[in-house]
Amino acid sequence: MARQFYVTRREVFSAAHRLHSNDYSDAENAEIFGKCNNPNGHGHNYVLEVVVKGEIIKETGYVIDLKILKNIIREHVIKKVDHKHLNHDVDFLHGINPTAENIALGIWEQLVNKIPNGELHSVKLYETENNYVEYKGE
Repeated sequence: MARQFYVTRREVFSAAHRLHSNDYSDAENAEIFGKCNNPNGHGHNYVLEVVVKGEIIKETGYVIDLKILKNIIREHVIKKVDHKHLNHDVDFLHGINPTAENIALGIWEQLVNKIPNGELHSVKLYETENNYVEYKGE
């Protein structure tokens, strides 16, 4: 049986968002989303962890070169979200309520076909020190 390793790259970005649904009245949005429904949005310093699963490549000793993974994440995610308003500025979140769950799903979709060695195992997104979501493509 092949040995599976899980390699993680951590990135940090700052972004603003507003949680809001056009399906709800202003009062319902305020009740459901609270201060996260501020009309001008609010910001977070997000921590993103991307995990790639795979076997060690004999020639390199890597599952994936972390420099390559770093460049993929920065090119396809970080440059799109860092210091942006997620509701207005991010193409892969257009028309989507940018909850941590939806952001993690969007990031997964940006990365899933870009990993050259191993396979994308999970995307973990910390919205705060105490709150995070993890998506495993299931």
